[in-house]
Amino acid sequence: MTDIYKPINDGPETHSSSNSSNNLPPASTGKEASRTLLAGVVGGVVSAAGYLIYSRLPEDQKDRLHQQVRTLVESRLNELRGRFNI
Repeated sequence: MTDIYKPINDGPETHSSSNSSNNLPPASTGKEASRTLLAGVVGGVVSAAGYLIYSRLPEDQKDRLHQQVRTLVESRLNELRGRFNI
């Protein structure tokens, strides 16, 4: 048996018949769903806070921020074009 196929828990697999069809360990779907929901809520709160901060910036700072974002995006695009020879 190679390491790729080695079970994580090194014990016999004891899955119930209801979860064997989708190959998920018991109760993992509830944990996955709660983590996904938490990540979505945290992302929403962070984006809302960012929008509130951005909306209160003076126009000159908004322009500076736009220029910095454009420069960052252009440099990333040039980097990707260089890597993929586009």
